[in-house]
Amino acid sequence: MTDLRDIRPPAGLKEMNEELMEQQRLGTLPFELAVLVVPGRRSGVPRRTPLTVLDRGGERFVLGGFPAADWIRNVRAAGRGTLDTGGRVEEVRLVELDADEARPVLREWPAFTPTGVEMMRDAGVVSDTTPEAMEAVAGICPVFRLETA
Repeated sequence: MTDLRDIRPPAGLKEMNEELMEQQRLGTLPFELAVLVVPGRRSGVPRRTPLTVLDRGGERFVLGGFPAADWIRNVRAAGRGTLDTGGRVEEVRLVELDADEARPVLREWPAFTPTGVEMMRDAGVVSDTTPEAMEAVAGICPVFRLETA
């Protein structure tokens, strides 16, 4: 049985993310894309990762849907970065929630971004696309609160 903590993003996700960022740069993306920029944990080179940001009553959260993704390790090492949303750049701190704090946020994810949750299901991270299935990965899939630095 695969340890869920070892699940990496699916093949093709990096290329899809690069295409989204290129479309944003060209102004052809039909929605606003949030891009987190965090220094690489070994190189210090800025790493850009598009993410879905959930605004929950004025608090913002991002989800590490593939627990072995490099961006998660980089965030844990740096604890900070910048969030570029449609040309608005903001310095942010990323605070990892404990499992109890993460559960209610995770329960909202299927309604907020069903396609993202389907990708998680297809990769074997969650068993289903329900709030209960998402809640079950609390403590495995990290949830970070974005705070203005």
